[in-house]
Amino acid sequence: MDQEPKNIIDVIIVGAGISGIGSAYHLQQECPEKSYAILEMMDSFGGTWELHKYPGIRSDSDLYTFGYNFKPWTRDPIASAADILDYLGEVIEEHDIAKKIYYGHRIVSCRWSSDDNLWTVEATRRSDGENVTFYTRFLWMCQGYYDHENPYVPDWPAMDQYKGLFVHAQLWNPATEYAGKRILVIGSGATAATIIPAFAETAGHVTMLQRSPTYFIADRNKVDLADQLREAGIDEPTIYRVVRAKIMFDRDKQVRRCLAEPDVMVEEWRAQIRRYAGEDFQFEPHFAPKYRPWRQRPAFSPEGDLFKAAADGRVTVMTDEVETFTERGVRTKSGDEIEADIIVAATGFQLLVMGGIPFFVDGKQIDWHETITYRGMMHTGVPNLVWVFGYFRAPWTLRVHLVGEFVCRLLKHMDAMRASRVEVALRNEDVNMPVLPWIEDENFNPSYLVRGLERLPQRGDKPEWRHNQDYWKEKDEIPAIDLDGPEFVYGAFEPVESA
Repeated sequence: MDQEPKNIIDVIIVGAGISGIGSAYHLQQECPEKSYAILEMMDSFGGTWELHKYPGIRSDSDLYTFGYNFKPWTRDPIASAADILDYLGEVIEEHDIAKKIYYGHRIVSCRWSSDDNLWTVEATRRSDGENVTFYTRFLWMCQGYYDHENPYVPDWPAMDQYKGLFVHAQLWNPATEYAGKRILVIGSGATAATIIPAFAETAGHVTMLQRSPTYFIADRNKVDLADQLREAGIDEPTIYRVVRAKIMFDRDKQVRRCLAEPDVMVEEWRAQIRRYAGEDFQFEPHFAPKYRPWRQRPAFSPEGDLFKAAADGRVTVMTDEVETFTERGVRTKSGDEIEADIIVAATGFQLLVMGGIPFFVDGKQIDWHETITYRGMMHTGVPNLVWVFGYFRAPWTLRVHLVGEFVCRLLKHMDAMRASRVEVALRNEDVNMPVLPWIEDENFNPSYLVRGLERLPQRGDKPEWRHNQDYWKEKDEIPAIDLDGPEFVYGAFEPVESA
């Protein structure tokens, strides 16, 4: 697709992953008169689900809630990347979104001009290396929040001495042969929970080395209610709506119980795990985290696959730290030597705000950490831009829909006012408000977030000036936002034509 130099697009959506595709749907449905384009760095849609190729890659949220509210999910709740890509492909086809996607376009800068009330978006086209310029009235950032090309790898000593294959899971080559090999996976989060059972099916042996334990939830990869409703002949849209509501209600209840009675919740999770690993399965020390449950996201083990592999000896779990790499593997700080043919780092990702794209407003580069977030969507001093940042304790897509509806309502409101510009600003009552990190450490503190707090926008101590992680509050609060409130500053009004 080629763009004429002065062709102004009403909205540019950045990213053709689950956020970008969902946002495009909302824009088409609610603002059909708006022109739009999706700029995607990769050569296909799917974002995370297209990028990651490691064995067993699957969702860690159920697709009844991670799926879109407008398209029923009909398969197993925990889905493979391939199934998710099929689902996204169906959405693109059913809503004729493909023609709006510019694949292979890496954005190199975004510049706002208050003189023109436009964003100038400079991109490099992968196919021929040409620079391409787009002009848009509004930017909808849906590119996610981590670095797709540079995952987080700790600076372990003597990594260059290791003679086997070392790779971060995010960069795994699916052509790699690992059957019969000794594999060491360093890490214990959602990626490790996914990749280790897949390796264990054919590897010689798998060792999981974790610095500290993670909470796990083990359960069947089925939703009994959905199967019962299908057996009763209920239509899929109704099944989806009912099951989706029930799962969201149960999850919210679980999170609140983790705050009110954490020890009880941990024992319930352990009882579920014992159904797969046996009554004599030992949780100490490798499956006994020291933090409160849901302070970090628990990993899901469908059908207890990780625990079955650990119980029957195909997986060994060790809680220790790497002291140094050696020619044949690693040596831990406790002195244990772990030999491996392949070492896979499942050590998380690098947080990347706005895709690492340089942004400028009237020639001045934006330092996102100097901005204050408005409900995790907009940012002080940055006009005509919304960022989709999902939930930590609930499926990402729930917020895609809330933000999508908000953006479309905002665009319509601007049209009704004949305003070409909107930004958020602190109100008089907010002048002396404390400015704080993006999220409280005691609320949610995974390593990737702690490492990247200095790059994220800051928050205030009032509901408007923070990213609320409570979907059950936001589902009512965001639709009720008063777009004429003093925090919204509109400008560049078009004159009303005389009759």
